[in-house]
Amino acid sequence: MIGAGIFVLMGQIAELVGALFPLAFIAGAIVVSFSAYSYVKFSNTYPSSGGIAMFLRKAYGPGTMAGTFSLLMYVSMVIAESLVARTFGAYSLRLFDVENTAFLVPALGVALIIIAYLINISGNKTIERAANFTAIVKIAGIAALALAGLAFAGFPDIGNWGRAVSDVASGGSFNFIAALALAILAFKGFTTITNQGNDIKNPHKNLGRSIIWSIVICTLIYTLLALSVSASLSVEEIITAKNYALAAAARPVFGDWGLILTVLLAIIATVSGLIASVFSASRMLAMLSTMKQLPRLYKGVSNPALVFTVLLAIILTILFDLTRIASIGAIFYLLMDIAIHWGLFRYLRTETKTNPVIPLIAIMLDVIILSAFILMKFQNDPLVIYVSLAGFVAILIAQRLFMITHTDTEGKMHMEMSADMNMDHGSNNHDDMSMKK
Repeated sequence: MIGAGIFVLMGQIAELVGALFPLAFIAGAIVVSFSAYSYVKFSNTYPSSGGIAMFLRKAYGPGTMAGTFSLLMYVSMVIAESLVARTFGAYSLRLFDVENTAFLVPALGVALIIIAYLINISGNKTIERAANFTAIVKIAGIAALALAGLAFAGFPDIGNWGRAVSDVASGGSFNFIAALALAILAFKGFTTITNQGNDIKNPHKNLGRSIIWSIVICTLIYTLLALSVSASLSVEEIITAKNYALAAAARPVFGDWGLILTVLLAIIATVSGLIASVFSASRMLAMLSTMKQLPRLYKGVSNPALVFTVLLAIILTILFDLTRIASIGAIFYLLMDIAIHWGLFRYLRTETKTNPVIPLIAIMLDVIILSAFILMKFQNDPLVIYVSLAGFVAILIAQRLFMITHTDTEGKMHMEMSADMNMDHGSNNHDDMSMKK
């Protein structure tokens, strides 16, 4: 979860809400907490390596709906990989006096994606060692950096917050709500935990616990970092250095060594985040193929799901800048998130012992934030909306056409999965043998 989000999104959020950006992360954590409730309920009831793809199948049955929103989640995960990769490039270049960032940032990002691919094909032991090492280093390092920054620079001036809150109350609330879409993106990595149902002990309890504790830890770290940056830099300075705001904030407090330390932590965090994301996204793609929500993956290469995921991440890294990558990812994620909450509320609240009020609150918050964000982007950068809309329509049409290929003359979709492929641990199953159109 602590990958590109906190390193690159802080400056982009500050650009929208000014001095209130630390509060935007706290508000984002509150929204994510309502959202996480649905994933905890799903994970505890239906733990599997299919994660969100399996949840959507349980809720909507096999077919176009489950496939479309599963692919939205998959694409948002790959978008997150390209965001991480570009963040790696942006921070790495802070160590050198380089002018040609337009070429080198995506080039370094592509190099990191290739390294993540090589680690992923090295086997689970290598992935586990790399993940454990980088997780310890980045969490301890970032927390120490935030606390040291507050100790040296002091707590940010609350008076600035008061004036900023007044601005929001008098009409700036639209930007604050829209900015929450990006704040949520910094937390969305918790969804990759749902893919680990076959890999951990006691998944009916531990998946949910993992999600809750991950959000708590990230909230504390993000808040401390935001306060530290706010104390060290003015809003104008944060916006100027928005793609590497943490590195810029470390320099006034610690000098060049602070810059070097922050860049190294960013590199470790992005490497860690990318390894985990490539692993989870490729497993999700493979599961969608197993579920017959996608055509059978090409067997001419080893681990075709991993290869396709890496190639798509490379293409996105080359084509889009950080701001647009983050925006498209936020839109796709929020659309999928709404589908998860509605599926739980409408179809599975009894099976999962869900309090129906919480998913409805989560849907309301998502709709408000997504609407504000889309309207803001339509005014400021309509290309993001056009690309997002084209991507959604393409996924929807492709899913519907593929579903037709295994729908019989009676209107039944044959979506059988063999026993060894159905990795669900839950005892309550929908009939996955066939599904009416």
